[in-house]
Amino acid sequence: MHLHILGICGTFMGGIAAIAKELGHKVTGSDLNVYPPMSTQLQSLGIELTQGWDTRQFSPEPDVVIIGNALSRGNPAVEYLLNRNIPYTSGPEWLRQNLLTERWVIAASGTHGKTTTASMVAWLLEDAGFEPGYLIGGIPGNFEVSARVGKSPFFVVEADEYDTAFFDKRSKFVHYLPNTLILNNLEFDHADIFENLAAIQTQFHHLIRTVPSKGLVLAPHREENIDATLARGCWSEVQYVGDGGKWQAKQLDNEFGNQDGRTFDVYLNGELQGKVNWSLTGSHNVHNGLMAIAAAHHAGLTVSQAIESLSKFNSPKRRMELIYDKHGIQLFDDFAHHPTAIATTLQGLRNKVGDSRIIAILEPRSNTMKMGVHKDTLAESWARADWVFVYQAAELDWQIEAETSRAQTRVTDDLSQIVDTVIDICRANDHIVVMSNGGFADIHQTLIERLDAKFSQ
Repeated sequence: MHLHILGICGTFMGGIAAIAKELGHKVTGSDLNVYPPMSTQLQSLGIELTQGWDTRQFSPEPDVVIIGNALSRGNPAVEYLLNRNIPYTSGPEWLRQNLLTERWVIAASGTHGKTTTASMVAWLLEDAGFEPGYLIGGIPGNFEVSARVGKSPFFVVEADEYDTAFFDKRSKFVHYLPNTLILNNLEFDHADIFENLAAIQTQFHHLIRTVPSKGLVLAPHREENIDATLARGCWSEVQYVGDGGKWQAKQLDNEFGNQDGRTFDVYLNGELQGKVNWSLTGSHNVHNGLMAIAAAHHAGLTVSQAIESLSKFNSPKRRMELIYDKHGIQLFDDFAHHPTAIATTLQGLRNKVGDSRIIAILEPRSNTMKMGVHKDTLAESWARADWVFVYQAAELDWQIEAETSRAQTRVTDDLSQIVDTVIDICRANDHIVVMSNGGFADIHQTLIERLDAKFSQ
């Protein structure tokens, strides 16, 4: 069958393309911006790519068109296929019909930590020899690709609450049919498609409705927004994770007397199961790890086996990824773009590095950020840093206020000024964190080149 994918260079749709190709389909696709690394990955699979929405891409006519959620009515390609009655579907629905109905699906959902937690679960199963399938919205550190069919009944999916397509405004995750559902957390986000928190809770409630009675829901203990969602109806076993829950973690002190998340004990029903030693930091990652252990245990792993495998876990790309470590300076690339994620990430780094300086560079780029939904809590989120540089992009329709932050904060619309100042003030034993969910004008590489130039003299 010939599948043509509109919006193929997004991480999710690129994963769909890879899975479809592995299943033996002819796959082609297009996107507005066709560029590496996704274009390179897709072309290496023998997938022909088209730049833009020219309708000539439908010759020869495909059997089915899979439409990404970035496309809407008025798009030339969308109008062409609608006018000619070419069969079409969404990526999540195609995945459900062609793969998930025969699999034990482990779905990682939540406002934060989906990519990391899904990567953890996939790795725990992989290290145990299960060879799971997976589709992750990022590049998992223990794997070479972001999606594959797998060779076992298990399929791990990052379960995103964003909408499915222009013709299906339900969240993507309602298509995934999970046997094991991870509810990591729940906050207001995606203000471009959700009116309020209640609207998001409704979608999570729909997701919970799809879990079979023999399935398992993993939820944080005493998390108000999730408790309220579960109270609307749940027909599956629920196991709680966190302080007071069935699954608990106790962080151990580091050399500074802080709990940075790099070492923690795991408890099940109050009994010590073992200790995780890994390179990740932050209480949020301890929580993610505990969720992953619980999910893997539901799939058949012993707790001790899961703990041992988790200690070998490598964080996904752009999740506090250390991309420079020279001249006594460390530079991290991080995907955090919500105040909670920013705060927990910086707190974890602070606990790890003690009194060493943290320099944070932030691009408020998500649609929710652009709308100013989090403007009242943003400055507090970076308080654990010593210096903060915030990029005031032209697309922001509100003015970032720096005065309320305890850190030394600079707000500017000049990226070169940010780089110049960071290079000027940085010194040995500094830790620089670039936080953005986009390319950020390749500021990471610019910083690397300038750091080398300064300290190699």
